[in-house]
Amino acid sequence: MPMETTSSIVLPDFLPYLLAIFGLLVLWQYYQLRVMKGRILAIDIFDRSGTRLYLYVVTDNLQACEVCRSAHGTVYPPSEVMKSRFSPIKEACKSPDRCIGFLVGLYGAWPEANRIVERLRSSRKREPIQLDESELMDMILGPWERSISANTDRLGISVLEAVLGDCSNPKPAMDKYRETLEYAKEVRHMPLIVPAYFRLVELLARQDHTTEALYLIEQFEKRYQEAKLTPYAPTEKQVGLMKIKKSHLKNALRSIATAPTA
Repeated sequence: MPMETTSSIVLPDFLPYLLAIFGLLVLWQYYQLRVMKGRILAIDIFDRSGTRLYLYVVTDNLQACEVCRSAHGTVYPPSEVMKSRFSPIKEACKSPDRCIGFLVGLYGAWPEANRIVERLRSSRKREPIQLDESELMDMILGPWERSISANTDRLGISVLEAVLGDCSNPKPAMDKYRETLEYAKEVRHMPLIVPAYFRLVELLARQDHTTEALYLIEQFEKRYQEAKLTPYAPTEKQVGLMKIKKSHLKNALRSIATAPTA
């Protein structure tokens, strides 16, 4: 009776490791292709939030107090903003009505913003840097819509456009502030909501849209009535200021209602 010969293939112990490495290389090449095609953002381990810079801007900059005006156009690294006692201004605001400032988080993948990110990273200990008005406008007017961070930065750029244009062209700026209140959902957008309420109320009052301004204040009060302990809730001073604005607007509305008709 013929004897059967059995043969078995013995795989080397290191083969699974080689296959794993090969799989990682394939995955990395796929990732690189996606980045090159603009399908995903190239975010490193230090940029997990998708925010590489924070830009502080003040509304009506020429009329702002000296403290807030000096902070206008300052760029901060995320590591600075994440500190528990961070404040974009060095001292307390000196304006009785409180200046309105926006801290806007951006990824900034277009050339003008990328240069600012590189300046921020190359500065000693990643200290904040100050942009002049020309640099600020160059960044905001750069081709951000064609960059891979367009969707990420769209709301932030909209706010910056509103802040820098709301004195000369208030109507489109007010529309942008309304959009901010409606679409600000991500954590990076939370610091924009309270100042957007204040600035929109202010602009509506200037345009004599008193009823809409009052409605917005009531929306503000409803939104934050049980949010005193959340990180981006208004401070007690801000709540008090909004109450004062509400009182002034109600008085203005009553004056219009009781004014004698010709």
